Amino acid sequence: MRSMHPVVTFVLSIATLAAGAQAPARHVYTVHDWAAARSASPVAVSTDGATILYRVGYGAESGDGGHEFWFIHPDGTGAVKLELPEHFSPEGFLLKGDALYGSWTVNGQPQLAVFAVMGNKAAAAPTTVVVLPHGEEGILPSPDGTKFALIADPRPPDPLDAVRTVVEPEQASLYVVRTDGTGGAWECTAVHDLSGGVGSSDLPIAWSPDGKQLALLSSSPKIGNHDMHSYLDLCSVGGGLKHLATIENSVASIVFTGPAELAFLSTKAATQTPDHLYTVSTSGGAVVDRTPELPTTTSVMTADAHGNVFVGISHGVRSEVHTYRDGKLTQAYAWPDGGVGRATFSPYTASSAQTAFSVYDTTHTANVAVASGSELRRITQEGDKEIASIGLGPVKVVHWTSKDGVALEGIATFPAGYVEGKKYPFLVLPHGGPEANDVLELDPFARAIAGMGYVVMQPEYRGSTGYGDAHLAAIYQHFGDRAYADVDSATDYAIAQGWADPQRLAIFGWSAGGFMTSWTVTQTHRYKAAVEGAGITDWASFMFTSDVYQTDYDARWPEEDPHDFEKYSAVDFAKNVTTPLLILHGAADVRVPTYQGREYYEVLAARGKTVRMVLYPGSGHFPHLWQQRIDIFNEIGSWLGKYNP
Repeated sequence: MRSMHPVVTFVLSIATLAAGAQAPARHVYTVHDWAAARSASPVAVSTDGATILYRVGYGAESGDGGHEFWFIHPDGTGAVKLELPEHFSPEGFLLKGDALYGSWTVNGQPQLAVFAVMGNKAAAAPTTVVVLPHGEEGILPSPDGTKFALIADPRPPDPLDAVRTVVEPEQASLYVVRTDGTGGAWECTAVHDLSGGVGSSDLPIAWSPDGKQLALLSSSPKIGNHDMHSYLDLCSVGGGLKHLATIENSVASIVFTGPAELAFLSTKAATQTPDHLYTVSTSGGAVVDRTPELPTTTSVMTADAHGNVFVGISHGVRSEVHTYRDGKLTQAYAWPDGGVGRATFSPYTASSAQTAFSVYDTTHTANVAVASGSELRRITQEGDKEIASIGLGPVKVVHWTSKDGVALEGIATFPAGYVEGKKYPFLVLPHGGPEANDVLELDPFARAIAGMGYVVMQPEYRGSTGYGDAHLAAIYQHFGDRAYADVDSATDYAIAQGWADPQRLAIFGWSAGGFMTSWTVTQTHRYKAAVEGAGITDWASFMFTSDVYQTDYDARWPEEDPHDFEKYSAVDFAKNVTTPLLILHGAADVRVPTYQGREYYEVLAARGKTVRMVLYPGSGHFPHLWQQRIDIFNEIGSWLGKYNP
């Protein structure tokens, strides 16, 4: 795709080469630049702190893209690509540093495997393989390096799996095995719903400092339950199970702060996103909110074997890392005009204090940085070469007040060659989640649309993380009025600033942002073009058919209170739509089932509205195949070019 807009502006670099020659002209950002981009993130740190394992990911013009694993020293020297067996993804070092453990695909199942490493090359055959009926879902070594704790489904395989799928709750239990693969056993089997929390990638287990116990986080399964509850238990390896606490909401990121205290993230709000830091004694007792007045949002928490606790904080559109000690949070690391990812370190008591992070900003992809005192020092340069040939417009963090007096923040991305005082075609881009936030990063959606000549605004509407629990919880039962009003006020603000041509307005969002798009075009006619990706259009049928809990939007029962769910369902207001609408949806989406888009499309088409729907075969909530991602932006470019030229 050469361009997705009829006008392409080439920006000449003002930097000069030797002898005064100009640098080559840069091209505007397109989806192909996203496909070509490389980024790096830390995976593990060796026990002695001398080696960092990191992953480099990249896209492609078709297929799934790819990844590589590399070693590097903390000073940024010695970067070397690893030669690994096929289908092995390393997750960490063994205690001695002479082998890597990780996930190895065996007969289609991810299994724990250990491969010895010499230099940058792993052995052809593993030294340890633990084969479980359904594979493993998470691996955590003990602090003394003698055992692995695995999360896995303990049930025997269904011999008719190829014939049928039985709809029932998933199961996940604890399996503990020595690092040489011997002595494996299921532990504390009364707990079989281990879960890392809503939207969490954290492991729902944590080793005690002495390696004799594991804290377990489980939750009520989505199937068969209307309300979410979480449970904290303490499992003694080879011993018994002790219940510590029941929390009537979601929990994530459990860690030991010491031998006698557990910390975790949770919330007291109706919304299910963990946003505060809590503690509980390992002897049981009251759960304590350690951040009752937090004006930001906790996002992730990790703890090393020395008792250092690192907490990711969403501070508006900036991501920071704080430390937690003695009941207090203290800012530790930030990255200029960007953000910092979760802390990565060695899990062993004998390890050094070396810590690595991912860092990113609006003009660089994610890369690896290490802690150096109170500062972070970037040690990889993935993506820099590709970005050097791209002309990127400015990015601004902006603030305004909605019509009903709510202070709001957003990110405005401008096209390359942006000229102050000139009005541009404008697109408002509400994020998904909705309990999430946009961050100061090189955002491929915003950059690709800005590459079409647009000013793009990403509003952090009520329901977004990063602004305290009142802002987050305000979305409960009010997605269609409060959040909508905030998103629409972002357009008002852009017009008032003189950035947006009021006759050339568009809106695009995916998932929760897709809902916002589908709903917005039933409420206003100001937008000349709209694109909805995987959006909710019929709330009553959506609540129980999504693959995860959705009662954080509205916990009432749809069959008992149908009107409460109809009032924000776009399908019930389809007759109001006048904006040309493009609907994009994965044909295998289970997060927002595909029928949500199909129903809306059918209703609009039957009413003679200007609508187009494109399905992506085999795709889940967002396509993983790059040819489908590229087609999405081809479709968006064509739609905007036709209806908002």
